[in-house]
Amino acid sequence: MTVSQKDRQLLLLLAENARAPTAVLARRLGLSRTTVQTRLERLERDGVIAGYGVRLSEEYQGGLVRAYVMIVLKTKVLARVVAALRAVPEVMSVRSVSGGFDLIAEVAAPSISELDRTIDRIGEVEGVERTQSSIVLSTRFQR
Repeated sequence: MTVSQKDRQLLLLLAENARAPTAVLARRLGLSRTTVQTRLERLERDGVIAGYGVRLSEEYQGGLVRAYVMIVLKTKVLARVVAALRAVPEVMSVRSVSGGFDLIAEVAAPSISELDRTIDRIGEVEGVERTQSSIVLSTRFQR
């Protein structure tokens, strides 16, 4: 994938507002609308842009209760467990890790009781041997 400096600038603008009209993006980049449209199509086709999404407000996200759930798997169940976790809307991300655990899931829910139900649901997934959870008390900084 070849991404130019202008492409990176375009990606930063899209990160600020993915709904910005092409004409506005073009004006901010000093390019024609057609050039920006062509760049967007190429970045999408090349897989640099995988999709467009919603960025939630800090106020909304601040109201969610978060936890990291460390997961130990039984043998040869990784794909099945990851697919099951993907189906749980409260699971925000799943990462493979080294060490005593196989996966770490980031979970966010609107209340402690819903977070507790989600953690229980993760523990009940076939192939999950055991879990250990850490609830996030505060975020000191985020990049």
